[in-house]
Amino acid sequence: QVQLVESGGGLVQAGGSLRLSCVGNRRPFGMYAMGWFRQAPGEGRTFVAAISWNGDTTYYADSVKGRFTVSRDNAESTVYLQMDSLRPADTAVYYCAAADLLLATTNADDYDYWGQGTRVTVSS
Repeated sequence: QVQLVESGGGLVQAGGSLRLSCVGNRRPFGMYAMGWFRQAPGEGRTFVAAISWNGDTTYYADSVKGRFTVSRDNAESTVYLQMDSLRPADTAVYYCAAADLLLATTNADDYDYWGQGTRVTVSS
């Protein structure tokens, strides 16, 4: 069982930045593809970003492309989501997820383990 703990959420003004972190409890962390998803109030969970086991491949939702960057440090069992130029539409609970795969995937059904989420609120 992989346990994931997100941190780094909070309240920020539009145009600002936040960096989310997700720490896993399993080693080697590099055996999992990782993803970030978000759920806005009253909406379903949607894909944000994904990264392959070694960080060579990344995918982004069109809505965040050019503003968000996903990265990982397998030695620290941590995946990051750097969020810049934040918009009120980015307001959501952000979830980290791990898949028993090496290749990055955008499909939520491919992920086996989920964190509890961290809330991001962007004010206008």
